[in-house]
Amino acid sequence: MRVALAALAALAIAMGIGRFAFTPILPMMQQDSGLSVSDGGWLASANYLGYLIGALSAVRLHIRASAAIRTGLLIIGFSTLAMALHDGFPLWLALRTLAGVASAWVLVFVSAWSLERLSALGRLRLSGVVYAGVGTGIVVAGAACLVAMNVGASSSAAWAVLGLASLAAAAVFWPAFGSGTLAASAAPTRDRARRGGEFWRMVICYGAYGFGYIIPGTFLPVMAREVVADPSLFGWAWPAFGAAAVASTLLVARAAPLVTHRGAWAISHLVMAAGVVVPLVVPGLAGILIAALCVGGTFVVITMVGVQEARAVAGAGARTLIAAMTSAFALGQIVGPLCVAYWVRATGGFSGALILASALLALSALALMRGAPGSRR
Repeated sequence: MRVALAALAALAIAMGIGRFAFTPILPMMQQDSGLSVSDGGWLASANYLGYLIGALSAVRLHIRASAAIRTGLLIIGFSTLAMALHDGFPLWLALRTLAGVASAWVLVFVSAWSLERLSALGRLRLSGVVYAGVGTGIVVAGAACLVAMNVGASSSAAWAVLGLASLAAAAVFWPAFGSGTLAASAAPTRDRARRGGEFWRMVICYGAYGFGYIIPGTFLPVMAREVVADPSLFGWAWPAFGAAAVASTLLVARAAPLVTHRGAWAISHLVMAAGVVVPLVVPGLAGILIAALCVGGTFVVITMVGVQEARAVAGAGARTLIAAMTSAFALGQIVGPLCVAYWVRATGGFSGALILASALLALSALALMRGAPGSRR
């Protein structure tokens, strides 16, 4: 359990703060610094570009997992803290890019480090606890920002608190990462995935997922703020998103094998597609919270079952397929916020971008259903 809890904490820092703390802080930055939605889109895409760079570089890093995890946690803590110390857009872009790189390192190496140890201990069922760290971090960051907004604190104060909290949590779990194996790339294997129709079907569908989820994943609190001005109400959108991610991850990890990985993946796309457009159909805060539950409850699940399906389909070539899927996902994340920035500037609203994201998710669900049968869960 100690391994699972340390991995949970690391993913909470990497994803909840390193990648997604910007989401609940963005409305505060808009109020404090006059940051526009377009500027927010560029900052979000800078972080996702960093994630792409980090994911690609992690494959070639010849260092121990423990060293990569510790380095990544330190970079996330200090880059988050630095967001509070300087009010300058170019520096913010650099810091968010750096945090994205470090977040990818932590995610990749924590996955390898924790699953290796849990497998050796015969406790692989605890992998659900590990990946619940993503939602846990989102809940913590969202709750911290909710409190900050209600007491009238600035966005700089929120960045400072989260940066210090990251460093404190890293210090607590630092000893747990005292040993580790080399990165997977340190022991090269022959990996020749067949790049046929099924390969590209999965890559494109995973890229559509990256594009579809990242729009509410970046702008949900901003959308909530547009319909409800009271932070004690709209501030609940992001904690609800994270809580749904925690619950769904734990439930899927413990669920009986009732559906294939491919089926779970397709169903999650459909639920997410519905959640993305709910705010356009259900007015007010209710629509925003339903969206938070639908999208938050599926985005980590898709990652879990998508990787498992890649292993089932590609076999020995899974590493190539997973790398291609991850790259497509990262590109989707980069394009999504930029699409929103353009759409809001052109039309003054989110509607067009949300409809496009929902359509891509629904089409990708149909494509997954038409694909080769997946493995049983």
